[in-house]
Amino acid sequence: MKTSGPIEPIADGGVTSAAGFRAGATSAGMKDGTSRLDLAVVVADHPCVAHAVYTQCAVVAAPIVVSRERLADGQAQAIVLNSGNANACNGEEGLAAARLMADVTAEHLGIDPGLMLVASTGVIGLPFPTDRVVQSAPSLAPRSDGGHDAALAIMTTDLVPKEAAVATEIGGTRVVVGGMAKGSGMIHPNMATMLSVVTTDARLDPAVAQAALGEAVAKSFNQVTVDRDTSTNDMLALLASGDAGGPEIRPDTEEARRFTEALETVCISLARKIARDGEGATRLIEVTVTGAISDEDARRAARGIVASNLVKAAIYGRDPNWGRIVSAVGNSGASIDQDIIDVAIGGHQVMSRGASADFDAEAVAEAMSPPEVYIAVDLHRGPGSGMAWGCDLTEGYVKINAEYTT
Repeated sequence: MKTSGPIEPIADGGVTSAAGFRAGATSAGMKDGTSRLDLAVVVADHPCVAHAVYTQCAVVAAPIVVSRERLADGQAQAIVLNSGNANACNGEEGLAAARLMADVTAEHLGIDPGLMLVASTGVIGLPFPTDRVVQSAPSLAPRSDGGHDAALAIMTTDLVPKEAAVATEIGGTRVVVGGMAKGSGMIHPNMATMLSVVTTDARLDPAVAQAALGEAVAKSFNQVTVDRDTSTNDMLALLASGDAGGPEIRPDTEEARRFTEALETVCISLARKIARDGEGATRLIEVTVTGAISDEDARRAARGIVASNLVKAAIYGRDPNWGRIVSAVGNSGASIDQDIIDVAIGGHQVMSRGASADFDAEAVAEAMSPPEVYIAVDLHRGPGSGMAWGCDLTEGYVKINAEYTT
């Protein structure tokens, strides 16, 4: 009997594509006092199996502290998010504001406050406008088609919202995974590199939720970098409603592997969109590393390449300077033998067995011109492979961040 099917993208899918979830957004005036959407909520019809991963920055925003407290038992039903103010470095007042933001929203939705997570993004160090949240939370009206508004509300310097969803058959049951993310600057591998909410209607054993999210993050969000900076507020929350029905997905099973694959697909899609929308970016950079001694080493090398400012600037200038790529590999910490490395840019081999290949520089420059630029590195050391995503470095990035608070 067929128990699984292909993983298929859902057109215009997002955080409410999975059964049992609603979302909504409103304006609390946190974005320079404008009427733009800046307060969002994602809520399930009932408590969910949940897990989250958080920033590894030693300076941690108040919403991270509060969400960790409330998710200690592995259950959550909703998450409220705001943009425009990070609620970071505000001391006890910030913690009180984050708790009140969660509690007021939970009261409005009629759910247990202990099941409400909270996330914020924006400028660090500004007093949090708690009164605006208290006044605006009652206007949140979650809908089954409200995911797009929620994705818009969490944007800061993002130019476009980031949403994705897929459907697949697992153990004879149709399962959906969907999500939204925000991120454009202050993006660097160290989980979570941004804010994201991912939902599924799969029935998950809590151990599967934790293991699958960890594996998916390692292959997606931890492989995207814009500027080598990790935020104080990074968080990715996974909520599983179980509304798809079917047997519970248990650890160490083919069903768990299949769910992890679907989750990875959504997370990679969102991570690519973050890299493509990097502040001031004109091109997405996708790096594939093969022949490493392990997948972890391959991912390490790929991250090193997309994180290199010299590589990023070369992509912007369409400069086929492959020496910057191999230098980044050497600085990545991956195990290498420099005399056997191959490098290709846009399908053109530029380095062969540790030395320059015979290539047409104009053709390579042309291959660096499209919106997506592909770099492939073969270390010839073992079976490991991995990918990473980043963007070019432009004057636009400097301008955006030079004027961020002014």
